[in-house]
Amino acid sequence: MQSNPHSNVPTSTENQSGFHRLSFSATLNQLSLEYEMIQLTDISCAASEEPVPDDRYHGIYFAMLLAGVGFLLPYNSFITDVDYLHRKFAGSSIVFDMSLTYILVALGAVILNNALVERLSLHTRISVGYLFALGPLVFVSVFDVWLELFNSRQSYAVTLAAVAIVAFGCTVQQSSFYGYTGMLPKRYTQGVMTGESTAGVIVSLSRIFTKLLVENEKNNTIVFFLFSVSMETLCFLLHMLVRRTHFVRYHTNQARHGDTWVKGQIAAPAQQQRSRYQIHRDISTEDEDGPISNAPGEADAPNIINSDGTYVRFDVPKPKTKRTWTSVKDVMLRRCAVACVIWPYMLSISVTYFITLCLFPGLESELQNETLGEWLPILTMALFNMADFVGKILAACPYEWGGVQLLVCSCIRVLFLPLFVMCVSPAQHPLLAHPAWPCALSLLLGISNGYLGSVPMIQAAGKVPPQQRELAGNTMTVSYMAGLMLGSAVSYSTFSLTSGSAHTPLWHTFVEG
Repeated sequence: MQSNPHSNVPTSTENQSGFHRLSFSATLNQLSLEYEMIQLTDISCAASEEPVPDDRYHGIYFAMLLAGVGFLLPYNSFITDVDYLHRKFAGSSIVFDMSLTYILVALGAVILNNALVERLSLHTRISVGYLFALGPLVFVSVFDVWLELFNSRQSYAVTLAAVAIVAFGCTVQQSSFYGYTGMLPKRYTQGVMTGESTAGVIVSLSRIFTKLLVENEKNNTIVFFLFSVSMETLCFLLHMLVRRTHFVRYHTNQARHGDTWVKGQIAAPAQQQRSRYQIHRDISTEDEDGPISNAPGEADAPNIINSDGTYVRFDVPKPKTKRTWTSVKDVMLRRCAVACVIWPYMLSISVTYFITLCLFPGLESELQNETLGEWLPILTMALFNMADFVGKILAACPYEWGGVQLLVCSCIRVLFLPLFVMCVSPAQHPLLAHPAWPCALSLLLGISNGYLGSVPMIQAAGKVPPQQRELAGNTMTVSYMAGLMLGSAVSYSTFSLTSGSAHTPLWHTFVEG
């Protein structure tokens, strides 16, 4: 029997059947792929729409308030103990010398911190600042106040050296904190600045109560300093806890990376080292130069690209970022760009603190009264700190000031200068001799300093994009420190005018000897 030559050739029915099978298989694969993409898109949307964390019970705000306490409490502890200083260094301008030393070192620290803002991590700078603040406070408390290991000249030099170290540490810490809170909602910057005033209130009340409750001056001074050390340690420990909270990590990452930062966490903390997912923007879909090559090992990782250019990748290794040392030119250009936007706020805060430092703490420490004696400068400092605290609380009121308006209000405060001079001059018979005058002026000086010193710092961060807010905070701190330095220098002139040759700076005698 002759075989059919077409027996091995598929018929049209078989061809159609095979085609349908292939089409059905392709359709299933496509549907499966689309289903996976829908699921991953849902994950992406869920992650990108992550709700903003809530500051439950205002714990983060309280921590930021204590942070403000932490970076001004050490210096306030040195200058508020004015009765002890006047007894130990009689006939000297110790408070003026401490103020100028603090400001000069602090200004250098701000400039250094501003240069290192992109080279050292934020929390490294803050932690080092706390250690620099605590060390001298403990050293002076134990070896100078308690054990009295130094004579008068040595103690004077040790005190100024301790103030210088505290100035460096606290200013690096303070400048970093303003950049830190600039990445958080506005109220947290106000919280830090309120904490600065709270430091003054706490220290003033501490000195009043230790002086009232402990009669011996040496013992009450030791208790006073030990209380300050305890408070500073508490602030440091609280910072170490708060920096790890989800609230802080969410806002700092949003500020640093803008809207491109999205992160989801579907694994338990113990499983995150083994399995994690990240959502990325596919740069190759946005870059005209073409796709960017993957790092070694990335090709094997499963990933799916969505139609909008977003891909989800599983089991991503923890990225290793490599720090680059930015050129000085780029650093200066970025700072100039920020300064061009916030210059009225920079001038406003600089003028505010310039006028304040012309009078406080130097000139106020020289207030004398036959009835109150050394209590008068202690009381006026306490009134200033309390009023400053109230002013910073008022700064939280929702009112949008213009930069020029703030600058004009800051300049009006120059009227305080002649009024305070009349409270101490002439030295034996001041024109405004009644203690009510310096007390009332201290209240007005404090409340205006608290308000006009806070509002520019709070509003300046909102004038720049989120990615530049840390830089804006550091730039504002430079202006703040410039005002402090100029005011502290001018306060020496007011001291000379009001005191004549009654007091000779002991540092001058120390250098000559």
